[in-house]
Amino acid sequence: MTATTNIPGIVHDPDWLAHRYDPGHDAVHFLRIPRDERARATFLTDEYLRDTGSPGIIARNAARAAAPAPAPLHYIFHSAFCLSTLLARAFDLPGVATSLKEPPILNDIVGWRHREAVDGRRVAEILDNSLTLLARPFTDSEAVVLKPSNVTAGLMDVMLALRPQSRALLLHAPLPVYLRSIAKKGIDGRLWVRDLLAKLLRERLVDLGFEGEDYLRLTDLQAAAVGWLAQHALFSRMAARYPDRVRTLDSETLLERPLTVVKAAAGHFGLTMTDTQVAAIVQGPAFTSHSKSGAGFDAAARDAEYRAAADAHGDEIAKVEVWAAAVAGTAGVPMTLDRPLVPAAELSAA
Repeated sequence: MTATTNIPGIVHDPDWLAHRYDPGHDAVHFLRIPRDERARATFLTDEYLRDTGSPGIIARNAARAAAPAPAPLHYIFHSAFCLSTLLARAFDLPGVATSLKEPPILNDIVGWRHREAVDGRRVAEILDNSLTLLARPFTDSEAVVLKPSNVTAGLMDVMLALRPQSRALLLHAPLPVYLRSIAKKGIDGRLWVRDLLAKLLRERLVDLGFEGEDYLRLTDLQAAAVGWLAQHALFSRMAARYPDRVRTLDSETLLERPLTVVKAAAGHFGLTMTDTQVAAIVQGPAFTSHSKSGAGFDAAARDAEYRAAADAHGDEIAKVEVWAAAVAGTAGVPMTLDRPLVPAAELSAA
């Protein structure tokens, strides 16, 4: 590993993203990714980045010492397939906020925890430093809206605790929508939910009354439902623990009331946005193009995809919904989360 000598030049330049954490050398790898390139990338992972050049490698302590004061930092935590990338794209607004879509440096910390018996205080220190290095917007007037991967579920509570001024949206898809999302992705979706369940078990976030071998007896969509319930239980606990800092939101409300949701989310994050800016976001590419492919996409196209999944897998999905509701009732997991971003009364009046 060859460390860079231009530490201030990298750490004080917001184009240089804190990209990866190398625990073997206790170093941070920075990549130069300008704003327009970040906006084009679905996620800030190597798969979606191009022509980034060689990384700037800086010892973590040196990077932390050189870092400017962090900007206001807020979170979009999510349980997958719930339009979280859409919402993160909506809050990448020059002069208002910089958004970060699943930066791998946080996943690296999770992987490190899973590979080694790392002291919790050490993890918190590295995570704190990483959040400081991520909270470097493109202009001084901007906040940073961070959407971590849901692989970081075991760190979400810690992220809020480390940043007492930060606020969070807990975004999810209703269980039937989530199950249709998995089913329509075929084997890739079914493998993904099993991998997620393994990670959630590793984080000890699954407490639904099952024993070890029970998980091997689950169908793919039952495994998906268990992962959803485990994340829902986590969100419920976080909403109760941080009632003034956390709000919950479901994907269907986001689609049905985009103006209301974006305006409420901006207020929750303390972002100053005009009605004209909110309208431009809702009419812009975040809401009118597919977050993964970039092709034209809207609620009608999404509904058509889900209808096709329901037609093909409706019987299995319906049975898993009933089963999951019974599991939730036994385990005390609420199917509807408290602390909604937009109260039901406001939605009915909109």
